[in-house]
Amino acid sequence: MKAVEISEPGGPEVLQLVERPKPEPDEGELLIAVRAAGVNRPDCLQRMGAYPPPPGAPDIPGLEVAGEVEAVGSAVQGFEPGDRVCALVSGGGYAEYCTVHATNALPVPSGFSFSEAAAIPETYFTVWHNVFQRGGLKPGEVLLVHGGSSGIGTTAIQLAKAFGSKVIVTAGSEEKCEACRELGADLAINYRTDDFVKAVKEETDGEGAQVILDMVGGDYISRNYDAAAVEGRIVQIAFLRGRKAEADFSLLMMKRLVHTGSTLRARSVVFKSDIAAELRRKVWPLLAKRTVAPVMDTLFPLDRASAAHSRMEDGDHIGKIVLDVG
Repeated sequence: MKAVEISEPGGPEVLQLVERPKPEPDEGELLIAVRAAGVNRPDCLQRMGAYPPPPGAPDIPGLEVAGEVEAVGSAVQGFEPGDRVCALVSGGGYAEYCTVHATNALPVPSGFSFSEAAAIPETYFTVWHNVFQRGGLKPGEVLLVHGGSSGIGTTAIQLAKAFGSKVIVTAGSEEKCEACRELGADLAINYRTDDFVKAVKEETDGEGAQVILDMVGGDYISRNYDAAAVEGRIVQIAFLRGRKAEADFSLLMMKRLVHTGSTLRARSVVFKSDIAAELRRKVWPLLAKRTVAPVMDTLFPLDRASAAHSRMEDGDHIGKIVLDVG
């Protein structure tokens, strides 16, 4: 099969299209003939040597795929060859074939193309776990999302609105802010020109946000403590501005804040299967009606994976970048 490998740690140019052996599914796995694969920032970190795959995962990048079931393991139930599926994988997505434990796969939502379906798993698993399970967002509460125009951000806006919450986002341009408003964000703040802490407090009559989803880190950590409501929950999922910061921890005590975080890739198959089951019950009906849907930025062929990574890293994209595998 054709696959994209990382020839050495470095820039997008180190992604090379090569021939690799076709994988074989274990007894609980599906073999997927990949038609499209999502591109995510962790893929870029892996390419740079900063995010190695967990033990047992393929060295080929790619954390989400969509395609047709090619073969099923002997213990698999509920899937048959020919089924249209999308899946969260621990690696191996940038290839013509990929294996995944059957419990981490879901049917392609009705009416969705493979490229749209490939844009679902990583962001929807991530948002569901961090905003709703870990952050405990409730109807009527305010969610603040940093990076509102990213794949994660556009997903968080739609899901939070669908479940009855108010959404405030930060983004880096008026174009991105407008895209967030069109998705339903109640307030979009251009962080290059406006103070998000002040804007959040004004929008909430001084109360602040009950849940904050942060992929920025750095100096945003202390500012999140200011922007959070009493009993607020701050969920950290990345550190685009750095892993270290100074913060006034008295606010953590005075406001009774919870600052938590998570990573998804290294979690167990069972853990991810629980998220998949909740998504199928609570979110798949919304996808089927297109109440929510992935926002698509750019589709690149597999042999232009390096261009897809460049697009990710230049920061101009809105929504999801996807590889067309064929």
